Amino acid sequence: MSLAAENRKLLVKLTVVAVGMFGFGFALVPFYKAICDVTGLNNLLNADRAPVNTQIDATRSVRFEFDANTRGTVVRFKPLQQSVSIHPGEMVVVEYEVANPSSVPVVGQAIPSYGPKNAAEYVRKLECFCFRQQRLEPGEVRRMPVQFVLDGDLPRDVNTITLSYTYFEVNAAAAAPRAGGAS
Repeated sequence: MSLAAENRKLLVKLTVVAVGMFGFGFALVPFYKAICDVTGLNNLLNADRAPVNTQIDATRSVRFEFDANTRGTVVRFKPLQQSVSIHPGEMVVVEYEVANPSSVPVVGQAIPSYGPKNAAEYVRKLECFCFRQQRLEPGEVRRMPVQFVLDGDLPRDVNTITLSYTYFEVNAAAAAPRAGGAS
């Protein structure tokens, strides 16, 4: 086979590969969207998860209780309010206080849980310290807000909801910057 024929054959192969790569890249976006729709991943901006009716239902009152626990950490963690009475659709802001009484920095994260369990789907958190890890310096005391709206579709038989956070210490070696300023 001559050099020109080999070059032509190689050119055809490379063209097919390039067209295939372009086609794969082009098809990847709708394929990713379909996978996300099926699995429920990446639905933070999904319009059907946002409260449709943001009107305050003043005819109904729900008691919202707050709880705080710690696991495997020296951190002190507590809600600044034990409970509030709210109307569905009303925006509420409450604060938790976290303190690091130790002499070393602590990195941790709060994990929420709800009682009753099905209440979680009706609480729309707009801002929460639980969305990210918190680094507390030695002796630091911090107030951390939780801003949420209670969806009006909450079943009528639910009159009390408990929002409980458990504060876990994250592996300090993995979360804290390394010595010497390198990160």
